[in-house]
Amino acid sequence: MPAPQCASCHTARAALRRPRSGQALCGTCFCAAFEAEVLHTVVAGRLLPPGAVVAVGASGGKDSTVLAHVLRELAPRLGISLHLVAVDEGIGGYRDAALAAVRRQAVRWDLPLTVVAYADLFGGWTMDAVARSTAGSGRSRACCTFCGVLRRRALEEGARLVGATHVVTGHNADDMAETVLMNFLRGDAGRLARGGGLGSPGEGGALPRCRPLQLASQKEVVLYAHFRRLDYFSEECVYAPEAFRGHARDLLKMLEAARPSAVLDLVHSAERLALAPAARPPPPGACSRCGALASRALCQACALLDGLNRGRPRLAIGKGRRGLDEEGPPREPQPSRPPTSEPVPDF
Repeated sequence: MPAPQCASCHTARAALRRPRSGQALCGTCFCAAFEAEVLHTVVAGRLLPPGAVVAVGASGGKDSTVLAHVLRELAPRLGISLHLVAVDEGIGGYRDAALAAVRRQAVRWDLPLTVVAYADLFGGWTMDAVARSTAGSGRSRACCTFCGVLRRRALEEGARLVGATHVVTGHNADDMAETVLMNFLRGDAGRLARGGGLGSPGEGGALPRCRPLQLASQKEVVLYAHFRRLDYFSEECVYAPEAFRGHARDLLKMLEAARPSAVLDLVHSAERLALAPAARPPPPGACSRCGALASRALCQACALLDGLNRGRPRLAIGKGRRGLDEEGPPREPQPSRPPTSEPVPDF
């Protein structure tokens, strides 16, 4: 059976059916529709005002690559300027290849690029060093917890370094639905309360952040990258296979198979969630050590680094932080080296 005509231009043959709507479109019309929807998300949500200097979190993966490409296409209409900011977490055998993809993108799209490294920002700590430090602590699977917190801080520092007024990240609808599920499963009311909306306004001096792809499905992000022939890095991080997020992802796939709208339903449920007064987190303050936004005396990044330097990384993760103020000998970060053939502790 021949492919149907494109439902938009009515001239070309359709190359796909949109996963959610079932609309048959050619590749060109699909990409135009995708860009128009991202534009609507940004404009309707008032995410990026004219004149904004936008730091695009660039990892080299499909999501950040699509985000950077779409915003580059929309920049003249939005009146914004873009600056790619990449983070080198210090993951041997993985991050170098991803950063090479980011550098190719910067050259191809004529966008400025700045790379910030964990080792420079966090007293010599890299993710490989964190993995070795936590291997015997009972938290050897928590690398993604450390990395998520430190990466957010590193991106903020990189954005400030380039004079950005806003930060954007490539989280898509599937990512956000997984996060909502994870927070429900953990019973984390504080994160559930902060998880709605398309970003954060920039409380306590932090830069405003937003997620222009939050309403776009992962399938359509991949399709856009395919039809635009985008060059991106597709290998999974060596510390990701056993991450808790993987279980949420598997659960989400089962839910989506039974109810195709499950992903967006979860995203929108987080936007509409209202907590009882007793369950609402206290207003954030400032970290006593670095001045960043914090809900406790220490922000998450400083708490994690404090635990690592004291040789007690397990005290710096999760809801309980008992022992963070206890005295203890500081621990020097171990020098970074590529992973060996031995099993590497994962999330």
